[in-house]
Amino acid sequence: MRVQFVMQEIWIGLRRNLTMTISLVITVAIAMALFGTGLLLRQQVAASKDYWYDKIEVSIFLCAKTSSNANCQKQDVTDAQRASIKQQLQKMANVSDVQYETKQQAYSRFKDRFSGSPGFVQSTREGDIPDSFRVKLKNPEEYKPVAQAMLARPGVDTVINEQQILKKFFKILNGLQAAALGIALIQVIASVLLVGNTVRLSAFNRRRETGIMRLVGASNTYIQLPFILEGAIAGLIGGLFASVLLVVSKKLLIDRLAGTVQLVSQLGWFQVIMVIIVSICFGVLLCAASSFLTLRRYLKI
Repeated sequence: MRVQFVMQEIWIGLRRNLTMTISLVITVAIAMALFGTGLLLRQQVAASKDYWYDKIEVSIFLCAKTSSNANCQKQDVTDAQRASIKQQLQKMANVSDVQYETKQQAYSRFKDRFSGSPGFVQSTREGDIPDSFRVKLKNPEEYKPVAQAMLARPGVDTVINEQQILKKFFKILNGLQAAALGIALIQVIASVLLVGNTVRLSAFNRRRETGIMRLVGASNTYIQLPFILEGAIAGLIGGLFASVLLVVSKKLLIDRLAGTVQLVSQLGWFQVIMVIIVSICFGVLLCAASSFLTLRRYLKI
C-alpha cells in the first residue's frame, strides 16, 4: 500500500471540501468540549461527595431569647437541659462525636467562613447565632432518628442536617452535567451528519479516481482508507481544539466554582488530562466510524 498516495488523496479530499471540513472541525470541537465538560462536572460532583459526605454534621441549635420557636418561650437553654441533651446524644448508636459550640465560637466561625462578605458579617452581631451541638454521625444517611429525638427535647430550637444542603447543591451540579451532555449529544448527531455529507461529497468528486482504482483491482480497504482517514483527521483536529476549550472550562468554570463555593473540592490536572484524552479519542473514533458507515452505504465498491 502506497502511503504517499493515501496521504495525497487525504489532502485532496480535505482541500476540495474545505468549508465543510472547517464546519466539521468546529462542530466536533464544540461537541467534544461539551462532552468533556460533562465528564469534568461528573468527576467534580463525585470528588466533592466523597470529600464532604465524610465531614457532614448535624447541627442542633439550642434555645435562646431570640429564638422564634414557641417551645423555647423566649428563654435561653438551661445548663441542666444542655447536659441532658449531650448525654442523650453520646448514648446514640449512630453518633460518633459530639462537640459543643458556644455563641462566641459560633460567631468566630461565622466571621471566618464569610470573611469575603464584610457587609453580611457586619450585619450580624455576637449572640445572634445560638450555641449548638455539632454531631458527627457514623452513617450520614441515618440522620432522621437523631433529628427526631432532638426536636422533641426541651431546650432545642432547630436541627439542621448539612446533608440536605449538600444534596441541593449537588443536584444543581448534576443538572449542569446533564445539560452539557444533552447539548453534546445534539452536537454529536450534527457531527455524524456532517461527516456523512462530507464523505459523500468527497466520494462523488473523486468517483472517477475510485472507478479507475476498482478497474485495476484495488481492494475495498485501499479505496476506503483515504475517506476514513479524512474523517479521523478532522475529528483529531476538532478534539485538539476541544482540549483547549476544556482547559479554559476548567479554569473559568470548575476552578472558579471550587474557589467561590466552599462545598466543592478542586479537581487536579490529572483528571482533566484524562478527560481530554478520552474526548480526543472519542472524536476520532466517531468521525472515522461515521465515514466508514457512510462509505458502505453510498460508495459502490
